[in-house]
Amino acid sequence: MFIEERHQAILGILSEQGRISIGEIQEQFGVSVDSARRDLRLMEEQGLLKRTHGGAIPLLQVATGKPPKTTPKDIVEIKENYLAVAQRAVSEICMNDVVFIISATVGYFMLQNLPEHLRIRIVTNSIVLAEELRTRDNISVILLGGEMDQKGNCYDGFAVNMIRELRFDKCFLTAACISAEFGLSIQHSSAKAFWNAVIDSSKKAYGLFPTEKIGIDSIVSICPASRLDTLITDWDAPEEELKKFDELGIEVVVVEKEAD
Repeated sequence: MFIEERHQAILGILSEQGRISIGEIQEQFGVSVDSARRDLRLMEEQGLLKRTHGGAIPLLQVATGKPPKTTPKDIVEIKENYLAVAQRAVSEICMNDVVFIISATVGYFMLQNLPEHLRIRIVTNSIVLAEELRTRDNISVILLGGEMDQKGNCYDGFAVNMIRELRFDKCFLTAACISAEFGLSIQHSSAKAFWNAVIDSSKKAYGLFPTEKIGIDSIVSICPASRLDTLITDWDAPEEELKKFDELGIEVVVVEKEAD
């Protein structure tokens, strides 16, 4: 197989699976680990993919971001790294904390992994997350109001004004992408004021960003990455990108993959 054919095959696997590892390339194409790494380096230089710690993921285009999945019926696939990031984030919550949790896939996974003994107050702008918490005796919920979007979230001026009257011990946020240069970024500007208000009202801000969102820019910058106190990511995150966040003074927490 010519190298160009192998690269096309690698892109096909990325399209189907959303990621590929060095080991998979070795096994699939019968090449050495050095050859597999060289393939990924060359493809990254051509703008075809983004290398990670142990392989590669598809290169997201700026204008193709998708809205976050926020409802149980939307979450048809439990990504191992998303779940691991969410579980690590839950471990940061202490008894009697007041926390804001993002209405996104990783936020939903956080709710699913909250210990039953943990008495806390959760603030959310999502009716979906609020409904998930409604019957939990150990959790008090503050639901932010305003004009609701199709995902059941409120981001408008009413919600912003409510946020400004509250204070959180911790907030747990994500966005379409994050990079050291462009910060947290999203596809639309409508939620920018809301997310900045959440950070302003928080004693400590956590960014929950699985590998797929690291080192990439979307259209609209919410705020500089340095507004985060802690960045939680997973084992595949590229070390060169994480080093940039560390240089900004952000605590970087890398969740290790569980052994099979």
